[in-house]
Amino acid sequence: MPHVITQSCCSDGSCVYACPVNCIHPSPDEPGFATAEMLYIDPVACVDCGACVSACPVGAIAPDTKLEPAQLPFIELNASFYPKREGKLPPTSKLAPVIPAPVVRRGTRPLTVAVVGSGPAAMYAADELLTQDGVRVNMFEKLPTPYGLVRAGVAPDHQSTKRVTRLFDKIARRRGFTFYLNTEIGKHLSHADLLAHHHAVLYAVGAPNDRRLEIDGMGLPGTGTATEIVAWFNGHPEFADLPVDLGHESAVIVGNGNVAFDVARILTSDPDHLAHTDIAAHALSVLRESKVREVVIAARRGPAESAFTLPELIGLTAKSDVVLDADDHALVARDLASAADPLVRAKLEILSKLGDASAPATRPRIRLAYRLTPQRITDGRIEFTRTGTDDCVGIDAGLILTSIGYRGKPIRDLPFDDDRAVVPNDGGRVAAGTYVAGWIKRGPTGFIGTNKSCALETVQSLVDDFNDGRLTDPVGGAGALAKLVRERQPKVVDAAGWRAIDAAEISRGEAGDRPRLKFTEVSEMLAAAATAPKPTVRQRLLAGLRD
Repeated sequence: MPHVITQSCCSDGSCVYACPVNCIHPSPDEPGFATAEMLYIDPVACVDCGACVSACPVGAIAPDTKLEPAQLPFIELNASFYPKREGKLPPTSKLAPVIPAPVVRRGTRPLTVAVVGSGPAAMYAADELLTQDGVRVNMFEKLPTPYGLVRAGVAPDHQSTKRVTRLFDKIARRRGFTFYLNTEIGKHLSHADLLAHHHAVLYAVGAPNDRRLEIDGMGLPGTGTATEIVAWFNGHPEFADLPVDLGHESAVIVGNGNVAFDVARILTSDPDHLAHTDIAAHALSVLRESKVREVVIAARRGPAESAFTLPELIGLTAKSDVVLDADDHALVARDLASAADPLVRAKLEILSKLGDASAPATRPRIRLAYRLTPQRITDGRIEFTRTGTDDCVGIDAGLILTSIGYRGKPIRDLPFDDDRAVVPNDGGRVAAGTYVAGWIKRGPTGFIGTNKSCALETVQSLVDDFNDGRLTDPVGGAGALAKLVRERQPKVVDAAGWRAIDAAEISRGEAGDRPRLKFTEVSEMLAAAATAPKPTVRQRLLAGLRD
């Protein structure tokens, strides 16, 4: 009964270190780890101990006998990563090599780090820092709620992926960790303010902007980006009032990565199913009135160059009605005949079995379309040319979205590479005292767990600088920082405030059998945060002694 990793794998790598026989690969020390679409369990070497199950932060691992029907393709997907062998391998105790945590050598004062952002890269960086006794991490987030794209960027029907927030909650409860939520760097505090009160400042702010499609008509009513729609689904307060018109039978998404799949899947899902997720109430209301019958996912290139990952394709085709027209079926057959890469072949084999778009649709469906280069958008219509030709193709649509990637944005007082849309760095080091991790460091690549090894590299650079005496001691202690923050932002939300918001959202969702019902306005979040119990006199005294 070997265990199997399924679609919701976040590549965190915790399972790798938990496995006593080193049968999960690629491991963080192997070259393919950063680019792997997921991790894979070797079915021959697996000894069925279950250690990986408890280690996985998103519940992506199960015995092969307990998989749901839609998950059965992952048995072969895991096995195909490994060479064919005869017989069962003998059990071993060869644990995967654990990358050692950076060791902080005590200075005159404990290492104190400001982390800007609260998504996966930020939380993993805090985790690495807090493995050392006495280290302090102050985390700053402009929203009253933490966890970045895990909260606002993971599709509502991928609840298992969102379970990684349980790990983040544990990190946030560590001794030495402090949340400063609803506090924006560049508005309430400056980079200089942070440097004055910390040994180092680590920015993990992601890549919040979309790459824009530069064609005529973008910006017309009914156009937008897939990432904006995902934020709207998820109740992000900056996108709660996004005008989304689903009154037309067709929608088009330009770009065929995983985010495009997420949006297409939600737009064609049964609202009664979505009602049991954490989808925002305003989005669910609009979806219940939707007239969308087909979502076209249009790609410039051919099937062999598809941007989506194999796990996402397996998940999409298991739950949604996905079709190709006859011309695209021919393209798939052509590419399949010449494909040498096993991963590409696996994608093409699934595509070759999709239904024909000419067949009558019995429910809302998704159509994958290839070799379409967008040219212009007019009112309710997008025009393409067949890539490499002058042949014109037009699609009428009430909603036209782009999903062609993310871009980082400049951070005040830091250098910026406009071409790569990242902060230039060397192993995460921008300058002694200033560091980056995550997408603002390496660009928008990888998965949730990829940020773990990325953050470790940055923290190692930071700790090396601290140990070598290159970092300047803060001017004041934690009390001075807390006072400054409250002077600049009286509505700051602390960890207790976040826990009160979290509890209120979960309570609101219980009546509708939902994991939570999110607040979508900052004022609502702040009202919930205000119900948190205030620290006792004893707690304040102890905090003062630690300072």
